[in-house]
Amino acid sequence: MNFRKTRKEEVSLNLTPLIDVVFLLLIFFMVTTTFTKETHLEIDLPTSSSTKTEQESVQLEVVVDSGGNYAVQGNSLTKSDLTTLKRALELESENMDNPPLIVVADANAPHQSVINVMDAAGQLGLVKIRIATKEESEQ
Repeated sequence: MNFRKTRKEEVSLNLTPLIDVVFLLLIFFMVTTTFTKETHLEIDLPTSSSTKTEQESVQLEVVVDSGGNYAVQGNSLTKSDLTTLKRALELESENMDNPPLIVVADANAPHQSVINVMDAAGQLGLVKIRIATKEESEQ
């Protein structure tokens, strides 16, 4: 009789597909998490390094302060809503032929207030809109 011990074959587990799946999951999570960082932008407005443009002799000027209050051509408005602003712009631009509108907004002015000025100008057909900025200080 033959009493030799039979050798057992080594059982091996192929880890290559598992590593591929883990690597693909890692890539997927890395790509999807980079999109959330775009919402954390820090901006400091308004400064500009562009050159000054020629000013036209006839222009409308709307000033927006840090509280969101408006002044059209130097006259403060009693209410800070869209209809009052639109009416004031309409009265000031009555005798003017498509005048340019200069928006002078405080750096801390609410964004919605500036959008209201642009919206009112668009509704009245004023298409030449400029936003005044201060020149960037050279260091």
